[in-house]
Amino acid sequence: MTPRESSTTAPRQPHPKQELALLHELEPIVAQNIDRHLKAVRDWNPHDYVPWSRGRDYALLGGEDWTPEDTVLDPAVQASLVVNLLTEDNLPGYHGDFAGTLGRDAAWGEWTNRWTAEEARHGIALRDYLVVTRAVDPVDLERRRLAHMAAGSGGSPGGVLETLAYVTFQELATRVSHRNTGSATGCPIAERLLARIAADENLHMLFYRNLLDAALDRAPDDAMVAIRDMLLDFRMPGENQPDFARFSMMIAMAGIYDLQLHHEKVVMPVLRHLRVFERTGFGPVGEQAREELASFLEGLEQQASRFTARREDRRVRLARRAAAAV
Repeated sequence: MTPRESSTTAPRQPHPKQELALLHELEPIVAQNIDRHLKAVRDWNPHDYVPWSRGRDYALLGGEDWTPEDTVLDPAVQASLVVNLLTEDNLPGYHGDFAGTLGRDAAWGEWTNRWTAEEARHGIALRDYLVVTRAVDPVDLERRRLAHMAAGSGGSPGGVLETLAYVTFQELATRVSHRNTGSATGCPIAERLLARIAADENLHMLFYRNLLDAALDRAPDDAMVAIRDMLLDFRMPGENQPDFARFSMMIAMAGIYDLQLHHEKVVMPVLRHLRVFERTGFGPVGEQAREELASFLEGLEQQASRFTARREDRRVRLARRAAAAV
């Protein structure tokens, strides 16, 4: 059974006039959160986080091109770095989606532009680090970038509420993924860089979460349906990049980002903060969406537990096999 098939309520169909009214109603909240964000954010420079002294020329300039021996990273860590960077690379598509849904004017436009400028640093710094340290094959990385960006951004997740719901959870998922990837590299410089990027993602999550909270107050049923729809079919924005499914499995098997982390560190903290299961004031549509979400979360927790158990069994088997081979 697919996530969508588990829902008996039709997905929300945004109405243009209602969307415009909601944008106007939320705009003062956007302006307030821009002010809050600008006081909290810490500007930084990508070049400060790159070990330039470790770089050397590639073949075109008389040096040597990349070979597998150049990297000391585990394949799963390489996969996570590539997935994270390519996801950041698709920023022009995300900007277009957000601007088209949330608008290009006033506070909404100001925030989308600011968010885009901050996110752009992530791709700059990650690529420079990977190319300078030869952590991954730069030729393969460029081919993947071209294929991913040519495939497009995957499209907007829907209307205003769907967009706010999606980016709230996605920004937190990205924060967890970046931070865990940095820890898994075993490189203090990479860990520091990815922690810096994760800190940005957390501030972005707070911005969108505050707006989603306000939307739940103003349009509780529609917002609840949007949250349900998004979580039942949640997909990371980089899913249309080459080898995404295989890389995602490698990343999950390495414990960098898996279903348990998604459930415990992303989904549930946001839902608790929004008081989704404590709120009153929902109508029949909102109540049904909340009940369906609760049922889905039970299944997600069970699925995460089964995956974690299988991964541990596999780890034990491999350890025994390695010990027997000595």
